[in-house]
Amino acid sequence: MRLRHFSVLLFLIYHVSVRAQPSTDAHYSQSIDAHRQHYKMEFLTEPRSPLSVSDTAFFDFYAPNPAWNIAARVELTPEAPVFDMMTYSGVTRKYRQYAVLSFEAAGQAQTLRLYQNLTLIEKDSSYKDYLFLPFKDLTNGEATYGGGRYLDFRLKDIQNGKLMIDFNKNYNPYCAYSDGYNCPIPPLQNHLNMEVPAGEKNFRKEKKHEKH
Repeated sequence: MRLRHFSVLLFLIYHVSVRAQPSTDAHYSQSIDAHRQHYKMEFLTEPRSPLSVSDTAFFDFYAPNPAWNIAARVELTPEAPVFDMMTYSGVTRKYRQYAVLSFEAAGQAQTLRLYQNLTLIEKDSSYKDYLFLPFKDLTNGEATYGGGRYLDFRLKDIQNGKLMIDFNKNYNPYCAYSDGYNCPIPPLQNHLNMEVPAGEKNFRKEKKHEKH
């Protein structure tokens, strides 16, 4: 009898956990959908935005996937030198590498560099706790924008030497929508030799040609 009761208990635990998983995934999907709605609205309030209300209908994203919300180990690099990061307009901006991020994805060890935009901080000190992660991957030029995609963080996002890199929140630079913007080119160290099928896809409307 005891063995039978134990088997029944295992059966109940298994089916309760299986039923609970979709609920967890649904909650995550809702949080990503809310994030993307906020992202679209920012284009309507930013004075330098390249898009109008009607343009936001042409955004395209991968379906939210919690598997691409990845924990990375953070190695701070306080002695890293200041350097000029090139942009697609040919203008340079001063950056400093803040940390090296190490994580596993696609069955392999991966690294990315996290940066601080010193040019921006010099103009407005309120950005001193902002961190910038530009990257390229093997979806660029196919399903996603050829110039790479970006992620933003704050210093407080680093907790106990870890940072959650949620690739579902990556986004296109303004250069994906219109010419003439100073969009940073992801450094070679941030070119991933794998596909990242998460986050923003190609904009589904012909690029505008404007100068800013």
